[in-house]
Amino acid sequence: MSLSLVQSRALLGMQAHPVCVEVHLANGLPSFTLVGLAETEVKEARERVRSAIQNTGLEFPGNKRITVNLAPADLPKDSGRFDLPIALGILAASGQIDTAKLAGYEFAGELSLGGELRPIRGALAMSLALPGRDDSQSRPRLVLPAGSAEEAALVPDAEVYRAHHLLDVVRQFLPGDMVPEDTGGWVRLQPSAPRDATPYPDLSDVKGQAAAKRALEIAAAGGHSLLMVGAPGSGKSMLAQRFAGLLPAMSTAEALESAAVASLGGRFSLDNWAVRPTAAPHHTASAVALVGGGSPPRPGEISLAHHGVLFLDELPEFPRAALEALREPLESGTITISRAAQRAEFPARFQLIAAMNPCPCGYLGSSLRACRCSPDQVSRYQGKLSGPLLDRIDLHVEVGALAAEELLGAAPGESTASIRQRVVAARERATARQGSSNQTLQGKAIDAQCRLDDAAAKFLNTAATRLGWSGRSIHRCLKVARTIADLAGAQAVQITHVAEAVQYRRALKPN
Repeated sequence: MSLSLVQSRALLGMQAHPVCVEVHLANGLPSFTLVGLAETEVKEARERVRSAIQNTGLEFPGNKRITVNLAPADLPKDSGRFDLPIALGILAASGQIDTAKLAGYEFAGELSLGGELRPIRGALAMSLALPGRDDSQSRPRLVLPAGSAEEAALVPDAEVYRAHHLLDVVRQFLPGDMVPEDTGGWVRLQPSAPRDATPYPDLSDVKGQAAAKRALEIAAAGGHSLLMVGAPGSGKSMLAQRFAGLLPAMSTAEALESAAVASLGGRFSLDNWAVRPTAAPHHTASAVALVGGGSPPRPGEISLAHHGVLFLDELPEFPRAALEALREPLESGTITISRAAQRAEFPARFQLIAAMNPCPCGYLGSSLRACRCSPDQVSRYQGKLSGPLLDRIDLHVEVGALAAEELLGAAPGESTASIRQRVVAARERATARQGSSNQTLQGKAIDAQCRLDDAAAKFLNTAATRLGWSGRSIHRCLKVARTIADLAGAQAVQITHVAEAVQYRRALKPN
């Protein structure tokens, strides 16, 4: 009887939990049993592993009773990531490779029937989860397929090896003192420099719309959410598509977090490394598609937009359940998917940029075309957005349609680069003062950082009373005013900053 142990990892939300692949060969009726709470795609590894071993010229112990246990038994396992460790476990248990040499390595990869290794999702999450990132303990080495190894190697100090074929891995763990054959298929990767990303479209392309551009600048400087309301063709989508270019460059930690979520969703690309993501789901997206879910839980669009932008065009057309599911993540920056069998938490620190028409026909309040909607139609349309959701959006701005002569004769606007300089300077002031963006201020931090003088406090109190604001609305107005002050380079929040912030707490009004 022979026993071998091979280390791997299983994904549960953002966590990559260690899994020990135990393979036992015994005499008896030939069989291949796989246990350990494995999903269907994991159980199908029996056929892939058998064919891969046989088609690479290695010996599959088909005359033995093979038992594979994926421990711990109560941790769900999915996908084909366990093909490679199962194959290595069988080869080690049958004496074809050295079991002792496998110690200190972790393996993951899907096998083709011919033995080629195929990429897996979540490789970056696996690399981030490896222990031993300090000097007190050694860190396991990762062996991954091409396409997955490159993203895992982005983690600082990670030791990652890329393999293209099962034989590339087997040659490194031959028994005894046999020297592995150098085929070039086994390579230790070094972190690669990020490729030049496609530049963001420039904000100077948008003619006019000074008020909307100012709102974008404030939103980028403070990390605030923004709702743009305007007629069709007024430029709302153009403005939103250029918003990400205003944001400061991502730190290494932010880039790793964002890339790890994209890897879990199978959307990571080296071309987009350290580029702030922009998610723009269609308005038919369900609540699960937007916030995440499924079994096993997968990240939704709000998590795929982590440290980036979530653009929701035609906001009232989204299902009510999907919009209401945004309320908690907008406050907490995380989303917890709870099911009867398991619970997963995903990060969701995104900036919401939303756009909508003021009425079903889109021309309520337009100076160019008359609105043909009745008051009841307008009320029903705007009523699709709940008060609690609107209360959580920091900035509300109207985007008016431009007349033809104004549009054709307008000079190019200010470039993204020049606005971004002011945004970065304002963010640096906020970070130096409180260690975070203004949008994340809570509780006592709001009182400490957004202190008002008597005149500004009296003005805000009068505005809040007349407009019937909630406590949340007042706090969000204070945080926006703090951002406006940072953009102006002011140490204290003054009445002019509060007055501008009050303008952006706009209520939708029927005709």
